[in-house]
Amino acid sequence: MTKIIYPKVEDIVLDNMAVLGEIKVKKADQPKILSELKLVDVINACKSAKGDLYHKAATLLENLVKNHSFASGNRRTALATTIKFLVDNHKKTKIKNDPEFARVLTGLRALRTN
Repeated sequence: MTKIIYPKVEDIVLDNMAVLGEIKVKKADQPKILSELKLVDVINACKSAKGDLYHKAATLLENLVKNHSFASGNRRTALATTIKFLVDNHKKTKIKNDPEFARVLTGLRALRTN
């Protein structure tokens, strides 16, 4: 069995900084962590998710959007981190790292439970 490579809090923070540097949506976009604990929760949810690697990736994506750990770029960060998670684990994806696709994730944020 191949060991799964999970993102670390620091990796996700770097992803947030990178996407905000690459894709500016608002002038006010700034890389600011609102809750590091929520990032830990996201990683733990991904690790404990049942199913294959794609199910774990879906859990990672959904929880990064819902938990809103950053002041800006949560959906963009979720998409970038999920793509990297799949690539790091040698899985193929047809998802493009595209800001238009990230906007589709708005519905997930609306389902946030906190």
